[in-house]
Amino acid sequence: MLKIASIDGQGGGIGSLIVKRLREEFRDSIEITALGTNAAATAAMMKAGADRGASGENAIIRNAGKVDLIAGPISIMLPNAMLGELTAGMAEAVSSSPARKLLIPLNQEQVDIIGFRREPLPHLIDELIQNIKEIIKNV
Repeated sequence: MLKIASIDGQGGGIGSLIVKRLREEFRDSIEITALGTNAAATAAMMKAGADRGASGENAIIRNAGKVDLIAGPISIMLPNAMLGELTAGMAEAVSSSPARKLLIPLNQEQVDIIGFRREPLPHLIDELIQNIKEIIKNV
């Protein structure tokens, strides 16, 4: 069973959309862990259908290396992102994890991805789901 972590902060809006779509698409054939930089983000992802969840720096550091795939906004790899909620330790844990990372390139952190085409968030999440389908098909 594929283990996927959805990582998000602040209110968990992006992470909860990811979890909701994952659950709709894959039902119980995957295990979803909600990792929030704070309790509100984790709660939103749990409400959206995650199997389990944990909050804070230690939770992200401990669990980033225990999943097969990490999904979230690109800011989960940027120290001090999300108004400072995302610590350097969290960013290092995510970027150092052996898990495959599928990141949504939102430019809220004054980081622009060159070559990226601007799309509405729902379209980006649809693309993320398609990528996960391809990964599962090739496992």
